[in-house]
Amino acid sequence: MGNLFTRIKDVIVADLNETLQKKEKENPIALLNEYLRQCEQETAKVGKLVERQSQLKDEFRREYSQAMELAEKRKYQAEIALKAGEEKLCRFATAEHQQYVERAERLNSSLAQISEQLQELERKYEEMKRKLKDMQLRRMELMGRENVTRANIGMNQVLESDSYSSQSYSKFKDIETYLERLEKKVTSYFNGNTIDLQVAQLEKGMDTKENKSLNLLKE
Repeated sequence: MGNLFTRIKDVIVADLNETLQKKEKENPIALLNEYLRQCEQETAKVGKLVERQSQLKDEFRREYSQAMELAEKRKYQAEIALKAGEEKLCRFATAEHQQYVERAERLNSSLAQISEQLQELERKYEEMKRKLKDMQLRRMELMGRENVTRANIGMNQVLESDSYSSQSYSKFKDIETYLERLEKKVTSYFNGNTIDLQVAQLEKGMDTKENKSLNLLKE
């Protein structure tokens, strides 16, 4: 039964490794990064268009203000010419006044249209930036999950894999055996030296006693 569970676990680990290898070939994070780069580029383009539209709106506003000023100016000049009896000059000033009024009306209409378009562009641009930020945060979450998954698989291989554990314990066992042999050699060498030293001391002590005995006999 235990062997069956071990086989099942090995098959699951193998499937996970195969899946990760396939994903690695597809490199989903890299594909996601490429997609986000494209989104960032498009968002930047839209940002530039919004800026240009805003500048265009300012230009229309300036042109409109200028047309209104010139219309008022020609109107005043036409009144002065009329009072002075200069009919030709009055007609000329009146005609230009009408032209500037029409230009101002056209510019005002364009300005209103440009303003509406700019408002819509700004709204969509802000929406694009929000979505881009959401995707960037989502990418960070996915990268975090990928890191945890890879780490867990690596740890499981070390902590749970029978083959990996067997290899590891086999290496430790070899080291332990080597150390035991080394300790035995050291102990044997130490014991051998100790015996030799003790015997030498005994011999020396015996020689000393014999010398003392001989000296006593001579006396």
